[in-house]
Amino acid sequence: MDEDGNTSIFNISYTNFFLVGFPRLQEWRPLLVLPFTFLYVTIISTNALVIHTVVAQRNLHQPMYVLIALLLAVNISAATAVMPKMLEGFVQYANPISLRGCLSQMFFIYFTLLLDYNLLLAMALDRYMAICHPLRYTDLMTSHLLGVLAIFALTRSLGVAVPLVVLTARAQFCRTAVIQHFTCEYIALLRIACGDLTFNNRLGLAMRLVTVIFDLVLLGTSYTRIIYVALRISSRGARAKALHTCGSHLLVILTIYLSGLSTSIVFRVAKTVSQDVQNLLSAVYLLLPGALNPLIYGMRTKEIRQHIEKMLCGKESPQEAGEKPKRLQNTRVERELPG
Repeated sequence: MDEDGNTSIFNISYTNFFLVGFPRLQEWRPLLVLPFTFLYVTIISTNALVIHTVVAQRNLHQPMYVLIALLLAVNISAATAVMPKMLEGFVQYANPISLRGCLSQMFFIYFTLLLDYNLLLAMALDRYMAICHPLRYTDLMTSHLLGVLAIFALTRSLGVAVPLVVLTARAQFCRTAVIQHFTCEYIALLRIACGDLTFNNRLGLAMRLVTVIFDLVLLGTSYTRIIYVALRISSRGARAKALHTCGSHLLVILTIYLSGLSTSIVFRVAKTVSQDVQNLLSAVYLLLPGALNPLIYGMRTKEIRQHIEKMLCGKESPQEAGEKPKRLQNTRVERELPG
């Protein structure tokens, strides 16, 4: 109670919220259900197709393809953390969610995004060893090293996601129970919190900058070295294959990091940008990698593409087509042998 006998607003902390994504599109929101449902089904099916291809084909049980499959599995998890609640919000204008549900969703969003970053680092290390140290690749890139990289990725992702969730859980949400977003992002929750949030804002920005800068320095250094070594390969075919593989990884890196940086810049700098535009940028940031990554790896990675074509169209890969006459020839020779 204050001096006038009224309850202070800072003694109120909402524990149930309403997600209102794209508030200016209220009349058109139901029409968004179909295209976003199609997008979600596409993300699940295309990523699952590539993962199934890697798992089913024994000759793809190599570190590079295993890391691709793990990255696409994270894409499915990230989309599943966002899309069901987002689609529910298109049906009803105010989409209810509890504080516990909001914090859980925020944890899975940032945990999977950070796993994306860490897997890209592991893929850069794999390509560095394959191209810069090809003779020692099988000795260096072992299952033990993959296990160590997996533990590092999980630990680093938890080390960033957990503090953000804990800090958010300790905040008081007294401004409003309406979150102007389709999902529980860290910045969207801070906007409805009250009290001194300087530390929260600085910590969130510092974690983003440290993570992105650290990753980009490592990625830039490794791929600079990789491209330098690849350009010096004497064999034209081997050089083209190395650069083609690196090109696929760089496309994925640019997709993830540029969309994330643009979203952060708009949220923190461009105050005049409408809420709908900010939400659209968040949707691009959260969903675009999951939609593009399976296309990039499925179309640009020759070995995966050939197996998918054979699976879907019954089309034989050129390698198998070349081996078939040899098998027929060997069979004919065996028949002609005496005894």
